[in-house]
Amino acid sequence: MLIEKVSDDNQIKIIEGLAYEIWNEHFTPIIGKAQVDFMLEKFQSKNAISEQIENGFLYFLINNNNAPIGYTGVLPEDEQLFLSKLYITSDERGSGYGRKAIDFLEELAINRGITKISLTVNRHNSDTIKIYKKLGFKHCGTILQDIGNGFVMDDYKMEKNI
Repeated sequence: MLIEKVSDDNQIKIIEGLAYEIWNEHFTPIIGKAQVDFMLEKFQSKNAISEQIENGFLYFLINNNNAPIGYTGVLPEDEQLFLSKLYITSDERGSGYGRKAIDFLEELAINRGITKISLTVNRHNSDTIKIYKKLGFKHCGTILQDIGNGFVMDDYKMEKNI
């Protein structure tokens, strides 16, 4: 497995394609097709990702055997590393790539003098919540956020001290 920092438009386009595949497969049963389409355009399109990178987000492609199998996006802040995105294709889930990505992000945080990783996860995404708990994240609240177009993100906030 190789985790590489995203640095060009081609890599961003690969992430956009992965997002489309993963979100339609995983999130449509949880939040519905209309909200998935809206969120992909608002948060996971090439333009949205490029803008996030310009505003301090770091994106990383996760590759296995020279093929992209997932990605992660984080925002380093003063006291925490906000884990905004961590997605693995369905064929590769359960193979330890998520754990390896979290290990990578912990090292990234430590190298920046950051001792906590925080994230939000849809509160109906029970399998993912179980994984985060297994990886040492603790539930620390709920967040209901209006994202426009009549949609909300209904999430749990989770944190891990490293």
